[in-house]
Amino acid sequence: MTNRRAKKGPPAAERRDRLIREQEHDPYKVRAKLPDPTACPECGAMYRNGRWMWGAPPADANRELCPACQRIRDQYPAGILTISGPFWRGHKDEILGLARNIEEREKGEHALKRIMAIREEGDAFAITTTDPGLARNIGDALHDAYKGELDYQYTDGENLLRVTWCR
Repeated sequence: MTNRRAKKGPPAAERRDRLIREQEHDPYKVRAKLPDPTACPECGAMYRNGRWMWGAPPADANRELCPACQRIRDQYPAGILTISGPFWRGHKDEILGLARNIEEREKGEHALKRIMAIREEGDAFAITTTDPGLARNIGDALHDAYKGELDYQYTDGENLLRVTWCR
């Protein structure tokens, strides 16, 4: 004899999967899969197995500009780190060295994470990046090393992170 229990309560509602709309609208994100392998003619990054990475592409590889090189060419950053306050003038070389070290570490694992430009803007200077995570990581490292005030502002409708660090 089997022991069957009747379910109590209302009948289970029919499952309906929801389509979750993407919040991030990145015009530089590859929409369709590129031919495998594809090489960037500017930086030498290679698209293989669904991601951009460093490596020597074969001679017959498809050629297409990677998203990071497109951003650099268009001067359209994904991250902007603004550094201000009197501290940076006396420690500019150290701060830039820290930023470059983080870029090298990140770029080694993720070919699309790069510093685009470093510009002085009055009493501050700005570092623009091809990836919002890189700007955040540099800001976090500055805060860890030198303290100060750190702030993040994500913009709606754009794929842009503004990071400000002041000391």
